[in-house]
Amino acid sequence: MKILFIPTVLFLVITAAAQTVPSTEVQIKTALLAAPEESRDKAMVYGYSPKGEFVVLRKGENEMVCLADDPAQPDLSVSCYHKSLEPFMIRGRELKKAGKTFQEVFEIREQEVKSGKLQMNNQPATLFVYTAPADKFNPATGEVKEGYARSVIYIPFATAESTGLPTKPGAPGMPWIMNPGTHRAHIMIDPPKKN
Repeated sequence: MKILFIPTVLFLVITAAAQTVPSTEVQIKTALLAAPEESRDKAMVYGYSPKGEFVVLRKGENEMVCLADDPAQPDLSVSCYHKSLEPFMIRGRELKKAGKTFQEVFEIREQEVKSGKLQMNNQPATLFVYTAPADKFNPATGEVKEGYARSVIYIPFATAESTGLPTKPGAPGMPWIMNPGTHRAHIMIDPPKKN
């Protein structure tokens, strides 16, 4: 009886997981919330197949690459980035899939960028992130209430001294530099949140 029960439970878990993946249309709709309006129509979109595989949902025709929400996570989190960041992002996904921790991913990419194995953007490149708590997002329709958008500008190896930016957040909405002096140096711009 136990031998039959385990496959049944696994089948139910796999089936339930597959049912939680929103439709392609909803994934594209929500992924594009992170993109600037003028870039949405032709942006490339990655998302998830009904089996939960990470796939291209829509080929792009402009400079933006967008990522649909991970259906395994309760809150909504979508992002779009400039295509010059694609090698950096792909490598991060590969390392994460291989089970590397955030710190290991950081260290491996830092070494690979310094050695020339991994190419980083050679000019500033943007990343836009749009988030919402689970209770403000309907994954069946893609409707979002009280979403929050923030921006990041990657400028590899920039420092506080080379940019004049502080290394920690100041007033709400004021830009600051994170990971200064590394391959992952980026300007954070976090608008004030509504109460």
